[in-house]
Amino acid sequence: MFHRIGQFVVSKAWWVIGAWIIAAVAIIATAPTLTAQTDESSFLPKHYESIQASLVQEKAFPGNFTPAAMLLFERTDGGTLTTADKAAMDKVVQGLGDKHVNLVEKVVPVSAQTTSKDGKYALSMIAMEKNSEHKPEAGDTAKQLRDDAQQLAAGTGLKAQLGGTAAQVLDQKDSSDLANKLIGIGTVVIILLTLGIIFRSPIIALLPVFLIAIFSMVANGLIADASKLFGLQADPSVSAILIVVLFGVGTDYFLFLMFRYRERLRAGDERKQAMVNAVGRVGEAIASAAGAVIVAFSVLVLSSLGMFKALGPSLAIAVAVTALASVTLVPAVLSLIPERVLFWPSKAWQREPRNAKFAVLGNLVQRRPALVAIVSGALMVLLSFAALGYKGTFDLASGSMPKTKESMVVQDTMMKAFSAGASDPSHVYLTSTQDGVKLDPASLDGYTAALGKVDGVAQVNPKPNLSKDGATADFTVTLKDAPATNAAIDTVGKLRSTAHASAPQGTQAYVGGQTAVYKDINTAMARDYSLVFPIAALLIMLILGLLLRSVVAPWYLMAAVGLGFGATVGATSLLFQHVQGEAGLMFMLPMFIYLFVVAIGTDYNILMIARLREEAAEGHSPREAAGLAIRHGGPTVAAAGSILAATFGTMLLAGNSLFSQIGFSVAFGIAVSAFVMALFFTPALTALLGRAAWWPGHGEVSGHAEPAGLHLLQGDAQGEPEPAGRR
Repeated sequence: MFHRIGQFVVSKAWWVIGAWIIAAVAIIATAPTLTAQTDESSFLPKHYESIQASLVQEKAFPGNFTPAAMLLFERTDGGTLTTADKAAMDKVVQGLGDKHVNLVEKVVPVSAQTTSKDGKYALSMIAMEKNSEHKPEAGDTAKQLRDDAQQLAAGTGLKAQLGGTAAQVLDQKDSSDLANKLIGIGTVVIILLTLGIIFRSPIIALLPVFLIAIFSMVANGLIADASKLFGLQADPSVSAILIVVLFGVGTDYFLFLMFRYRERLRAGDERKQAMVNAVGRVGEAIASAAGAVIVAFSVLVLSSLGMFKALGPSLAIAVAVTALASVTLVPAVLSLIPERVLFWPSKAWQREPRNAKFAVLGNLVQRRPALVAIVSGALMVLLSFAALGYKGTFDLASGSMPKTKESMVVQDTMMKAFSAGASDPSHVYLTSTQDGVKLDPASLDGYTAALGKVDGVAQVNPKPNLSKDGATADFTVTLKDAPATNAAIDTVGKLRSTAHASAPQGTQAYVGGQTAVYKDINTAMARDYSLVFPIAALLIMLILGLLLRSVVAPWYLMAAVGLGFGATVGATSLLFQHVQGEAGLMFMLPMFIYLFVVAIGTDYNILMIARLREEAAEGHSPREAAGLAIRHGGPTVAAAGSILAATFGTMLLAGNSLFSQIGFSVAFGIAVSAFVMALFFTPALTALLGRAAWWPGHGEVSGHAEPAGLHLLQGDAQGEPEPAGRR
């Protein structure tokens, strides 16, 4: 099939290019704007208790508000706030209220309850329109509030800084915009330098960047359409990840094609014939690799969390567009460029270098497969043990922007000046389950006392807020630990147990607040791991089985991928938790590692094992096939793995914990997939298993029978068998 696709693309190259241009213009022109969602609670289904608690709060206390922003006052000299400072703060608060800033409903004056015990800090709470604090326009509101507050405080001896959710939206956007630019520039530079070094040709270095830029716009347009059509919500990290995936995977597939194209030219094929044969030979590998990635990403629609429901299909669309372009647009463009122009000024493309390093590696695996399998496998097993020390952290806001951002400075100051949990207290809502029946006030004191005895609770407001109908009470609970810490999340679990067990007869208790949201996200993630991972693994195994016509090979290939996943989590835990001393890794990191290391890293296994099977089908012994596969496929895997790992490594430039952890872990995982699994572990295992690796298709790899379609992969442009010695 891919041989026929290659023939069509090469013979109708201008038609293919024109079709891509027309489709790109139409899709880009009609696509809506892709927006990000920063509200973690919006990612949870409604059956989780934190979401049910928020619904109770909205119904029973419609006039209550959770501050969308907080203005933190302190003296510029660090001293204690004076009576004059109190008057100045009131003036700033009154001035902000008089400006009637868009979305702002109320600016609450400073009070004794919002002044720190040492008297050095004071807070003014700012209410915004309902459910507006996470919208993109909330950032514009925060910017105006921040600028106006600084102007009003000028000359008073006070420093006014804006924190809270709306301020974090603004700071996250600024941080994400900068991160996207740095990641985009870094990715392009790495691709240009690496391809320039490999092929010593400026045209080959520039061509994939230009082509990927075109079909990445198509992918982004389709993702925006799908997000609008299905109501998918993405978090701010999606755009940066899409940049890396599109350029990284696009360059991988470009290399798959280019190495085979150059190999066919060296074998003596005419330029267009060489491109047809290149598409015929690697098209199936590209389609299978992309299929495995698309399946793995698509399974995320089963996730409980909205952020993964959006991310999975988005990445699947990006990879699908990339794969389609790699077997249509890319070969069409390459077929129009004479080889002497394409590879200029280098002449190395005309001959295979002698004593190639990958020939040496291939000989090593061919001669000592058991030793190679043991050493490479032991390395991954040892690193996997370190994964047992993994701890998750849920402070997505501080993890997705530098600590120097104003909203982060305010958050850290509040945690030090007030109690650690005071920045975002939890709430217990006790509501009557009988229509028209009010809560018994006499039972509330005992309930308050029970909540206060929970280990990890610093304080419970002694006077709960009662709804107008008297059927619901709101108990404000301040935790001893910061809201996003694991200790606080554990406390919420104990608080829920006590709240439910101690609820008076005829009432129902709901524990809400941001920490409760984190608790439910943790539960949802555990559920997703147990559901998404196995289903994706089975589907990838099915694709591998169809590609390799084998029942045996998919099992040890997926076992190798599992070891790579464990090794990556272990190495990341060692670096960030033990070397850098961070409290934990971002809670979604294992899912990102799964997405890219398991899904994309499988590409290299597919490419190598497909080449190995091809060599075995031509009559070579299992060990000879492994050696030849590494010799011919090794350069492609090494180059593609290096570029993809380096492109993910550019995320370290973003300057925040989330991108640093994603960048390192995925870059490390891709390196393990390419340089440990694909080059050593899986070829060595396949060599040891021999023809049993291809069961039940023994005849196809013994030289006695030819697999379906193999003559198209081996033949020239007309499907004729390849003469001996043309390898």
